[in-house]
Amino acid sequence: KSLHDAFAAATGVDYNRAGTPLLEVVTEPVLHSAADAVSYLKALHTLVRWLGICDGNMQEGSFRCDANVSVRPAGSQTLGTRSEIKNVNSFRFVEKAINYEIERHIRLYERGEQPVQETRLYDAARDQTRSMRSKEYAEDYRYFPDPDLPTLRISAAEIEQQRASLPELPEARFERYQRELGLSAYDAGLLTADRALSDYYEQVAASGGDAKLAANWVLGELSAALNQAQIAIEDSPLDSGRLGGLIARLVAGEISGKIAKRVFEAMWVSTETAGQVIERLGLKRIDDSAALATTVDEILARHPEQLAQYRAGQEKLMQFFIGQVMRATRGQADPATLQDLLKDKLAAS
Repeated sequence: KSLHDAFAAATGVDYNRAGTPLLEVVTEPVLHSAADAVSYLKALHTLVRWLGICDGNMQEGSFRCDANVSVRPAGSQTLGTRSEIKNVNSFRFVEKAINYEIERHIRLYERGEQPVQETRLYDAARDQTRSMRSKEYAEDYRYFPDPDLPTLRISAAEIEQQRASLPELPEARFERYQRELGLSAYDAGLLTADRALSDYYEQVAASGGDAKLAANWVLGELSAALNQAQIAIEDSPLDSGRLGGLIARLVAGEISGKIAKRVFEAMWVSTETAGQVIERLGLKRIDDSAALATTVDEILARHPEQLAQYRAGQEKLMQFFIGQVMRATRGQADPATLQDLLKDKLAAS
């Protein structure tokens, strides 16, 4: 790669990347703003990482942008002289560089001057572009065929064969998550921004039995734990099968959401399944009225004033008693069973 900022009056050449494959994607002049260009780049960036073409690390030069900019008067179909901004290495800088260059071209035309066809560099510190070299004619690009490399011919059949072998692409998965799984556009976007995360989610949703609940857990508890540990999804100590098993128990009503978070924390630091943690810590939901009756009687006996107020017509105190029982059972009481039991107990004279 070329090093333009390392030397005062010269360009250095770093040969450490010699032999590294280069894939160059060229668009037609169909992008009409810096925002359009950034949106396109972000979609392309997601795609090359999704397909494993490159890691997309812009700071290290794995993914860069050369932006060709030209303007034209409103209503005209003829583009003006273009300039090329080389090797911009962040989405934010791409937007700023293109906007600067658009304004520079407009100012030149308004003064009656003509932009020069040239290559320019973006100076982030000054938020401006500067000339690197002029390219007045096509010959200045020094294109010529390599005599040692034969023409590469790719048939339509080969292209179709490769197309058929592609995995589900992020845009298609994004649409499917909304259409078939009922996810919001926001959640679907987060879950398709990275293929490893998306594949993990697919497995959790399949084994957990509830796609929306799986999305909440992957984007919530799991992502928070990964961020806190500063590790990638590929290195998660909690595999998708075990997290799916936890969600399945939530769906089945075996544990509450509060208990599920305790189970998650235990699973994160162990190799236990949700069932093993629930059994070891005695966290299974209590849905037997007889088992809850003793605790309910103790709570009612402990709060005679609130009991009298409830029986006097303050029925909103039902939530107070539910809260007290849930606290006493560490969140393990089944809400529906508890509410029915409390209604019976509170109605008794």
